[in-house]
Amino acid sequence: MESQALTEILTWNTQMAVSGAILIITFIGIFTEGVHGFHRTKFAMGGAALMVLCGQYFGFYNPTLAVEAIDWNVVFLLGGMMTIVAIMIPTGGFQHLAYRIADLSRGRLFLLLALLGTAVTVISLLLDNVTTVVIFGPLIVMICQALGVSPVPYLLAAALLSDTGGVATLVGDPPNLMIGSAANIDFNTFLIHMGGIVLVAWIAILIAQKWLFKKELSVTPKKPDFSGKGEIQDPQTWYAALAVLGVMVVLFIIHHALHWEPWFVAAVGLTLLVFIAHKTELDKSFEDVEMSLLMFFVSLFILVGGVEHSHFLEYLGQYIRPFVESDLLLASILLMWMAAILSAMIDNIPFTAAMVPILLGMEQQGINVTPLWWSLAIGVGMGGNGTHLGSTANVFIVTLSERVAKETGDDSLRITPGLWFRKGTPAMILTLITSSFILWLFFDFFSTPFH
Repeated sequence: MESQALTEILTWNTQMAVSGAILIITFIGIFTEGVHGFHRTKFAMGGAALMVLCGQYFGFYNPTLAVEAIDWNVVFLLGGMMTIVAIMIPTGGFQHLAYRIADLSRGRLFLLLALLGTAVTVISLLLDNVTTVVIFGPLIVMICQALGVSPVPYLLAAALLSDTGGVATLVGDPPNLMIGSAANIDFNTFLIHMGGIVLVAWIAILIAQKWLFKKELSVTPKKPDFSGKGEIQDPQTWYAALAVLGVMVVLFIIHHALHWEPWFVAAVGLTLLVFIAHKTELDKSFEDVEMSLLMFFVSLFILVGGVEHSHFLEYLGQYIRPFVESDLLLASILLMWMAAILSAMIDNIPFTAAMVPILLGMEQQGINVTPLWWSLAIGVGMGGNGTHLGSTANVFIVTLSERVAKETGDDSLRITPGLWFRKGTPAMILTLITSSFILWLFFDFFSTPFH
C-alpha cells in the first residue's frame, strides 16, 4: 500500500508542472535582474504570491502552508545580526581598525593585503560577507589612495576572502543558515567540519593572490602617517558591541546544550546591546537593516515550500537517489563542483533553497546525506568566488571599483568581468581542488551522521 502511494506521488502530474513552471520562471527573473531592471526581491515576491494562488487553485498549497514554509530561524537571525552591525558602524570602530592595520603594515603591500584579508575573514565568521565588504570596501579605497597604490588587489582579496571565510561558520553566510537550520546542524558541528577546509582554502587564496598580483604588490608606496586617523567616535558603544559579540560567540558555541535556536542568541545579543548602549537610536538602526534581503528570503521559502508540497522536488530526487546510493563520495564531490559552478553563474541563495528539500527528502527515505550537506555548503560558498556576479559581496566590490575608476579617470582601477576571470576564477578552482582532496581524504569524518 505504501509503495503504491509513493508511486502515485512520484508520477508526473499537473500540480508538479504548475509549481515547477512557476519556480523556473521566477528563478529566470531573479537571475536576469540586470537585463530587465527589476530587483530580484520583486520577482521572488511575485513568484511566491503566484505559487500560493495557483497552489490553492490546484489544491496543493495555501496561505497557511506558506507561512509554515518560512524558516523564521534564518530570517530572525539575519535581521538581528544586521541590526547589531547597524549599531556598530556609526561608532567609527571599523574605521579605526582599518587604519591601525594600514599603519601596522608599514608600506609592505602583501602584508597589508594579508592583514586586511585576515580582518575581513574574522569579521565574516560572525557577520555576513556582504556587510563586511560594505564596511571595509570604502576604507580599503581610502587607504590605497593614501598609499598611492591600486586598490584592485585589496578589493578583490576582500571579496574572495570574505566569501571563503563565511563558509566556516553557521552564521557566516546566508546559505549556511539555510543548510544548518534545515539539517539541524549546531554551531560547533558546523565549525568543526568546515573550519579546516576553509583554513586551507583561505591560505591557498592568499598565496594565489600574491602570485596573481605580483606586479601590483611590488610597487613602492608612499609613506603617509596614519596615526591620529580613524579615531573611534563612540568608544562606549563600540566596546559594548565587542563585548556583546564575545558573549554571543560563547552562546553560539553552547546554544545546542541550552536548547536555543541561533536566532534567539542573536536576539539576546541585540537586546543586551541596546540596553548597554542606551543612547542608540533604534529607529535609525532598524532603518539600516536590509529589509529587501529579508523579504527575499521569506519569498524564497514560500516559493520553494509550494514546490515541495507539489512533490516536484521529490519527483526530481528519485532520479538522483540511485546515484547517491551507488557512490556517495563521487556524488558529494560532483555536488560540490555543480553547486560551485552554478553559484558562480547565478546567486547561491536560490540554488541552496532548491537543493535543501531534495536532500531532506532523500534523508527521510533513509539515505545518508550527511556528506552532501557539507558538499553543498562548500560548493555554494566557494563558488561565489568564480565570477563578479557570484555573490552580492562581489557585486558591491565591482560597483565600488567602477565608481573609483570614474572619479579618478583611471580605467585600470575598474574590476571588469575579464579581470575577475583572470584573478578570481583561479581562486575558486584552487579552493575546490583543495576542498575535494580534503573531502576525499577525510570522507569517513564528513560522512558520519551528526545526529
